[in-house]
Amino acid sequence: MASYSTNEFRSGLKVLLDGEPCSILENEFVKPGKGQAFNRVKLRNLNTGRVWERTFKSGETLEAADVIDLEMEYLYSDGEFYHFMMTDGSYEQYAADTKAVGDTVNWLKEQDVYTITLYNGSPISVTPPNFVILEVAQTDPGLKGDTAQGGTKPATLSTGAVVKVPLFVNEGDVLKIDTRTGDYVSRATK
Repeated sequence: MASYSTNEFRSGLKVLLDGEPCSILENEFVKPGKGQAFNRVKLRNLNTGRVWERTFKSGETLEAADVIDLEMEYLYSDGEFYHFMMTDGSYEQYAADTKAVGDTVNWLKEQDVYTITLYNGSPISVTPPNFVILEVAQTDPGLKGDTAQGGTKPATLSTGAVVKVPLFVNEGDVLKIDTRTGDYVSRATK
């Protein structure tokens, strides 16, 4: 299996640490005035989502994790698992549990394409695209006179997520939402 030296560390690299697949979030090379150089690395455990920092002496190696990111289309949920299908024409399906889906459940829309991270052939995380198009299922009507400070109001989307939207947004409108921040971006066409 491949291994990576500290000089190959970079953001997004997937490595095996203490038998767990981890993703490198940040890597800082430190050369103190006295002593050996080291790398201060911020990692995220892909199974638990836990983030922590660890230092590695310059020249240490870590084993590469057997992790693959694949584009898959969301099909449906049976209450326990979320089912995704490969988009490469093989129609192979994978079932992701609620732990793997995590907060992405707020942005799951049938027939949209998501990035699924597979570890030893099973999904361990689901990443939504940066922007999703969702319909407003429920929101209060905007009141006249509330616009002095560019007011916002809560709106429940078709997936159940609640986002703050401008007062002019009505039920049935289709919105573009930034999944990284959960913020309203703009109205979209159906």
